[in-house]
Amino acid sequence: MNFTEADSKYQDLEKKSIGEILEGINAEDKTVPFAVEKAIPQIEKLISEIVPRMQMGGRLFYIGAGTSGRLGIVDASECPPTFGVPDNWVIGIIAGGDKAIRKAVEFAEDDTEQAWKDLQNFHINELDVLVGIAASGRTPYVVGGLRKAQENGIFTACITCNPNTPVAQYADIAIEVIVGAEFITGSTRMKAGTAQKLVLNMISTTTMIQLGRVKGNKMVDMQLANTKLIDRAIRIITAELNITSEKAQELLQQYGNVRKVIENYHKQ
Repeated sequence: MNFTEADSKYQDLEKKSIGEILEGINAEDKTVPFAVEKAIPQIEKLISEIVPRMQMGGRLFYIGAGTSGRLGIVDASECPPTFGVPDNWVIGIIAGGDKAIRKAVEFAEDDTEQAWKDLQNFHINELDVLVGIAASGRTPYVVGGLRKAQENGIFTACITCNPNTPVAQYADIAIEVIVGAEFITGSTRMKAGTAQKLVLNMISTTTMIQLGRVKGNKMVDMQLANTKLIDRAIRIITAELNITSEKAQELLQQYGNVRKVIENYHKQ
């Protein structure tokens, strides 16, 4: 059954008040984490496959179209500043190329061959993991990419909001988060998009923790790209080493990284 295209249970939306619309959207959104919870065993299995491959030099790829593609790019792009990893550890690819991030590219998602061509630009190989993101589970761009990846011995997974779909057919692990009908019929940027975002958060965050990019509960490898992050780094160092903020700032300027400050301070 195609749950993502099911008719909304909310009727005559244009006749509702602002408050009624907001309450309806919120009521639907509340159901999403419970749907994600049911998929935790599959998410766990996927991360268990990603971590050892990345430890050997592999990478994590996301492919998708429209909202799904944009969500993959967001998650990938946030890994370097958050965890201090190279830009090529987690890579997001969207149907239609980077211009599709801001503006829809007509029929880009309908090309079954293009995803594999896009992946070839990054020389994807057997150490890598490919995750196809498609709310419907039927996006030709994603289906084609997963199929070719499997044919070439690459481990595959999918994140979808429908059961038993074509993307799942070509996924070694299928993460199916069944959120049901959207508040606006078929608008999968809503609950489905939220579900995909939550799953992506879980995948990348848990993977990075497993790879040692977090100490305690702190982002000790984060890039110090603005004043807010520098202030956060100083607070982490102050608390971790029990020193003054002035001393923490001095050490941060000396070593340029929270982890290096902590490691070198203990060597003194």
